[in-house]
Amino acid sequence: MIINGTEDLRIQKTIDAIHKTFEDMICEMNYDKITVKELTDRARINKKTFYRYYPSMDDLLIELQNEMSQEYIARVASYSLPEELDKVNREFFLYSLDRGEVYEKITCSGNYQFMRQKMISNVMNNTWGQSQMLKSYDRYKQNILLAFVQTSSVEMYRQWVADGKKVPINEIITLSNHLLCDGVNGLMKTLND
Repeated sequence: MIINGTEDLRIQKTIDAIHKTFEDMICEMNYDKITVKELTDRARINKKTFYRYYPSMDDLLIELQNEMSQEYIARVASYSLPEELDKVNREFFLYSLDRGEVYEKITCSGNYQFMRQKMISNVMNNTWGQSQMLKSYDRYKQNILLAFVQTSSVEMYRQWVADGKKVPINEIITLSNHLLCDGVNGLMKTLND
């Protein structure tokens, strides 16, 4: 249940407790190990209260996916692609840091690939899907470009995390921007020739 601020304070506190507990559990374990019983015990609510707001654990997961995707999309909505890919990539790293460990776990753990892929698809459709330049290419060339962007940015982030974030944030943004933007610009030049 997405809170809009008009709910009773008790409802807001309950939903907040469910969300925080769910995110904590994602950081600790795989999704298939998270149970409603354990979540409600940790959140200090009863199961009936949980089911009042969420028909299933999957509904809570979908809400978290949508929330994260929409937050990121809102941060990059004013940017044009591919012209401002560097700014979009910068926001990706900054958003990842802002969301913290739960986003890191979803992005880096193979156990959350199903969730990550849905979020990536949502973001790609709402960002690159608006690119007039991209629409000028046939579908197969679009697919190649999108596969490169999607895979490259996520894998660079995952490697940065796996290495313990030893490279400072501004440096990894600059490095990944060079790799990503030079690759996209090179591909576009080739496609336009």
